[in-house]
Order: sequence, then C-alpha cells, then structure tokens
Amino acid sequence: MSDDTIITVRGLKNAFGEQVIHDGLDLDVRRGEILGVVGGSGTGKSVLMRSIIGLQVPLAGEIEVLGETMIGREEDEAKNIRRRWGVLFQNGALFSTLTVAENVEVPIHEYFPFIKPPLLDEIASYKIAMSGLEADAGPKFPSELSGGMRKRAGLARALALDPELLFLDEPTAGLDPIGAAAFDELIEGLKQKLELTVFLITHDLDTLWAICDRVAVIADKKVIAVGTIEELLALDHPWIQEYFNGPRGRAAVAGLKGQ
Repeated sequence: MSDDTIITVRGLKNAFGEQVIHDGLDLDVRRGEILGVVGGSGTGKSVLMRSIIGLQVPLAGEIEVLGETMIGREEDEAKNIRRRWGVLFQNGALFSTLTVAENVEVPIHEYFPFIKPPLLDEIASYKIAMSGLEADAGPKFPSELSGGMRKRAGLARALALDPELLFLDEPTAGLDPIGAAAFDELIEGLKQKLELTVFLITHDLDTLWAICDRVAVIADKKVIAVGTIEELLALDHPWIQEYFNGPRGRAAVAGLKGQ
C-alpha cells in the first residue's frame, strides 16, 4: 500500500451459499478523496463495505486499511484499527433506547472508558453540532427525530472518535432534494476541515456529481472501472452508459450546470 492509498482490496470473493457476489474484486481508495461506489441492485456494494470494516468474512482475497492487513487479525489488533474509522449505516442504525447524545457516547465509552462526564457530554455535544443538528437534539430519542435528523445523529456517532476514514452507506436515501443537497454539502465540508477520506455508497447521481472525486462501478462481480464521471462516460460498458447517460443522469448534469 502506497502512502496515498488508504484502502487496498485484492482478489476479493464473497458468496452466500451458491450465490457469488464478488469474484476477484480489486479496489484502491486514495487518501483524502471521496470515492463514490455505485452498482446495480445485488452487486454487493454494502457487502464490499462490510468486508472492508470486518463485518463480513470473505471467502478469499486480501484487504488492507490504513496500512494494516484486516483479514485474520486478532480481535484486539482489529479493534485498534477500527477506532480510526467511523461508519454511518443505512437509516442511521441508532440504538432506539438511547438518546442521541448517548448514542454518540457509545464508541467513546468502548475505546476510552476513562473519559467521564462532564467531558464526555461536551464531546458528544460537539459532535452533534458538527453533524448539523441543533443542541436540543442531544436529549432526544431516535423516534423523536425525522429521517434526515437520524442520519445526522448517526453521522455524529461516526465522528465520535475523530476518524481518519469515514464509511457512508446510502446517506441521502429517503431525503428530499434539499435535504440531500444539504447533507452532501456537510460531508464535503467535513472532508475538507477534518482531512477525511470518505468511502461513499450511493445511487444518488446528484451526490456523485456534486462531491465525489472518483466513482467505482461494481458490475459482473468486480469493480469494472474507477475514475471521474467524465472518465467513466468515455467507456462503452452498457450499464455505465445507461446509468450516467439515462434520464436521471442527464437531469443531474442539467441541475449542476444550472447552479
């Protein structure tokens, strides 16, 4: 892994029973970029992310994150690596019986149990503010929040340990266009201010055009192409052309030009 590569995946194979999801998948993620990951339904975008963060054990392949081999690590070793990244799962994946502030405090408790109130509460409040939520969101439960607010609360938790690397799984799904654009702007701002690398699974063409430095396309059980959208548009793969040159793709481009 070179100094400017933060994630390296080689020869990845994932399967569920006889259904092969990935077969020989390779991918590099560069330090400091927002990499969008796209693909049709069932191509294993989330499975790829879960493999990288250690929630899915692949049948074959090698994965390095932050210069460390991830497959086959002892739990204590893997834990030391995992604290260097944050994850926003689909729909936030918050603990329903905990307040927003308590959700943010969960990873801090796990990795830094010596941090106690009031410092713990101050850190949680700071992360909540970073996510764009109002201060009064802290004592609320997830059920009291809108869908967009739950995503921001999940983002606050993902930022709790000052990560170098951020994994986002469909962060704008279900949001209205204004809310999605605001979330994109937030991610771009955090990336710049915190010098983050962002692994972003999305189907939102507006997001891809607005904030992604490069896009990785999963098809045929592999990453078939990685590049800027302009570079991908030069390829003649039918799925790439249909996705980026279809009606929604053209609408995204028109909207970007109209800004």
